Parts: sequence; C-alpha cells; structure tokens
Amino acid sequence: MEIAVAAPSPTVLIVDDDTDLREGLGELLEEDGYGVATATDGMDALHKLRQGLRPSVILLDLMMPRMNGWEFRQAQLSSDELKDIPVVVITAAGLGEAAIRTQFGDVGFLPKPTSEQALRDAIRRRCPAAGGEQSGS
Repeated sequence: MEIAVAAPSPTVLIVDDDTDLREGLGELLEEDGYGVATATDGMDALHKLRQGLRPSVILLDLMMPRMNGWEFRQAQLSSDELKDIPVVVITAAGLGEAAIRTQFGDVGFLPKPTSEQALRDAIRRRCPAAGGEQSGS
C-alpha cells in the first residue's frame, strides 16, 4: 500500500498591526490553500523569522508601531538568511508603486484597500500557487 505525501503548502507571513485585516487576509489565503503565519509588527515578524519561520512570501504593511515596514525591510535586507524572501508591500500610506520600489527594491505593491483578486495575483507572482501550480512570472 502506497501512502501519498502532500507537498507542504507555500506559506504567507502577514505583517500588519490591524487584527481584522490580518484575520481577513489570512482566511482568504487559507481558502486558496496557502499556509498563513501572522505578525503584529516588524519586530514580531523578525523574531519569528529568526526562530526559523521561512515563508514563501511576506505581505508587509508599512505603518505599524514598534518597528514599521521600512525598518523591517532594512533589517531583512541586511540578513543573508532573510534577504531573499519575497515581499509584497500593502499600504494606505499614499505612496505609488515607483516610490515603494525605489525605497524597498524588488517588491510587489498593493494599495489599501485592495481587491481580493489583486491580492491573489500579487501573492502568486511571488510564490508558487497552493496545490503545486506554478505561476508564470
């Protein structure tokens, strides 16, 4: 008898201080088959990453207490272990995609509020779709 072993689902780390938004985004991504981890701010996210969490992509808010998105991204890029984890910035800061890319490098960008489809597309561009599908980047 052969036992089928499912490949682990890609994981998205949602970093946002808004509890309702974290939960809503998490539920949407779980429905799509992604694993979800959450952090309340950049400091919480760095702690989880330094403890071994390796998400396929980080969904990063900019305006948060303790450690904001800019500070988190700077710390992420300075770490050889963390710098290659893809990031999608999601913000209501009023900045455009060009400004975000200038400040953050090669990241995805979503303004808040964003549509479910835009969120799904941004995540799929940065990591394999759940269920083993590959997106054409």
